[in-house]
Amino acid sequence: MEITKRLQGDVLVLEAAGKMAIGAGDVRIRDAVRDALAAGHRKLLIDMERVTMLDSSGVGELVSGYTSAVKGGGSVKLARVGRRPREVLAATQLTNVLEIFADVDSALRSFGV
Repeated sequence: MEITKRLQGDVLVLEAAGKMAIGAGDVRIRDAVRDALAAGHRKLLIDMERVTMLDSSGVGELVSGYTSAVKGGGSVKLARVGRRPREVLAATQLTNVLEIFADVDSALRSFGV
């Protein structure tokens, strides 16, 4: 998994590509969220357009990042979640917890950008 970062206003956009799965994928998303929070970013948007697979380990890291952000007064939102990853999120009922947007612009507007 590859993650690129860009700042859009006061929102840090994490663009994820590849498998968000056990092994390197879950570690990379965990490290990216943890590093962002440690650097003081409180508004995180994970762009999942190029995520090809999401397994339970990846889901666990998304939940962990979301929980850490909320505890620190921040938030994590998702954008452009593909069909297969969305099915995994729906099966785990996380579509009721995580804010998911069809596109990056809508997600950024929800942050007030």
